[in-house]
Amino acid sequence: MSRDLKVVSAAMLTWGLGEGMFYIFQPLYLQQFGADPILIGTILGISGLVMAIGQVPAGLLADKIGRRPLMWFSWFSGLVAAWIMALAPSLTLYVVGMLLYSVTSSVMAPLNTYVQGARGKWTVGRAVSFVSASYNIGGILGPILGGLIGENFSLRSVYYLAGVIFTISSTIILLAGKQEVMAQSRRKGENHLLQNRQFLGMLAMILLVMTAVTTPQSLAANFLQNQRGLSLSSIGQLGALGALGSVILMLVLGHMQAGSAMLIGQVALMAYTLLLWRGGSILWYSLGYIFLGGYRLTRAMTVALVRPVVREREVGLAFGLVESLNSLAAVIAPVLAGLLYDWQPVSIFPASLIVLVLSFTLSLRYTLRKGYHRPMVVEMKPFLEGEMSHESRIDPADLGAAAE
Repeated sequence: MSRDLKVVSAAMLTWGLGEGMFYIFQPLYLQQFGADPILIGTILGISGLVMAIGQVPAGLLADKIGRRPLMWFSWFSGLVAAWIMALAPSLTLYVVGMLLYSVTSSVMAPLNTYVQGARGKWTVGRAVSFVSASYNIGGILGPILGGLIGENFSLRSVYYLAGVIFTISSTIILLAGKQEVMAQSRRKGENHLLQNRQFLGMLAMILLVMTAVTTPQSLAANFLQNQRGLSLSSIGQLGALGALGSVILMLVLGHMQAGSAMLIGQVALMAYTLLLWRGGSILWYSLGYIFLGGYRLTRAMTVALVRPVVREREVGLAFGLVESLNSLAAVIAPVLAGLLYDWQPVSIFPASLIVLVLSFTLSLRYTLRKGYHRPMVVEMKPFLEGEMSHESRIDPADLGAAAE
């Protein structure tokens, strides 16, 4: 493992600890400010919209000015946002902090681009999933601490401690090394990324899949507290199990071909949804949250899925578009969940199962048709047809990622 990958992993681990302390409790904290389910879903949806808006510009800037400056910006923006949320005396100011924190999600495209550049001999899928697993290792302890602090003191206290931990994480990320910016010149007759039909097809599939895996978890904390009577500490422990499940699935399956791993992730979310819907005890909910790790696995694999079909100098833009769709799913899913919860709280889960079965079926057909269930073979036909320039061919260092 390269030095820079170690630095980024350490920064993500500490960030995951801080974020894990409060993130699962955000819907409950909004509820404490007096927000009803529809308003909570709307606020979470707007937050997701902010996440989506920043991804493409961040990806473009990563290709033009470099990845590290944008990573630094996101880390320190998140630090400021955490303290705004901690000190917020009202719902309005708290939402301001939430939205600023959502801006930090724009780090995903530069971060993933940086990781694929610092991966050394690792495949893209393995490097991205390892960094994501590091984040979730921190996320195992975070929800437990957050639940205990929230139950014995207050949820506001959770944000104070998270702010301190974010300060440590921001210090670590400053140690990340610089990466060279790729030349931006384009050859005559060379198609733009948005003319790559294979890439665009992947984007459509990613939006459907990510919406499906996001919907059942959007208001799960509210359901477990309000309808199932779980305490904050119990919900925090479930969040820790979700992070543990993410670590296990990504470390065990992170080397797999991306299309296959995404299918497994969707099956895991089906199990999570079914267990929260039909489970009647903390034991079943605990098992369900282990399967929630399929969400992180699926999200990590979205960037691995597209990497082999884009040119090196367009990786930032490509990852930005992917993360925009991941974030757009975070706009659609909470609003849908809020409407369902307001109508009948338990309806979130059967409705989510229907969407998950649909997304699994369509993505399975797409994966089998495109051959993403097996190692990718680079053929001459796409280049002769002009869909990709010869620069899109996978170099020897990327042969391991070709299966992604």
